[in-house]
Amino acid sequence: MTLTTDEDIARLALAMMDCTLPKAEWTHEGHFAAALWLLRHRPELAAPEAMRGLIMRYNEATATPNTDTGGYHHSITIASLRAAAWHLAAQAADAPLHAVLATLMGSAQGRSDWLLAYWRRETLFSVAARRDWVPPDLAPLPF
Repeated sequence: MTLTTDEDIARLALAMMDCTLPKAEWTHEGHFAAALWLLRHRPELAAPEAMRGLIMRYNEATATPNTDTGGYHHSITIASLRAAAWHLAAQAADAPLHAVLATLMGSAQGRSDWLLAYWRRETLFSVAARRDWVPPDLAPLPF
């Protein structure tokens, strides 16, 4: 899936929020698209605890249990929100979100394994990191 218009991004974010987004569209790109839209249009929902609630509710609606081994992952969510916010801030305030998303997806964070440059796998995928923020243990995040 490539989101090429701001309307595509808005549709995805709103569908995630109301739990009607098909699970197949909740991809790495989809996560970042929703984060960018929320950061720009509903920043109160991009706060860590609000985002936790949104994603957990969406997961439950799509039959994805939020457990110690699957579903919502707090450290990944917070790191991804920080990456999205950094990419958004680096663009002009009126830059189209689809252009910001394209830049983000073309960056290191566009790779699905980007977090492993900052966390050891066993740390990132620990129960503690899934439940709460666990800082990187290999290198600090650049943003």
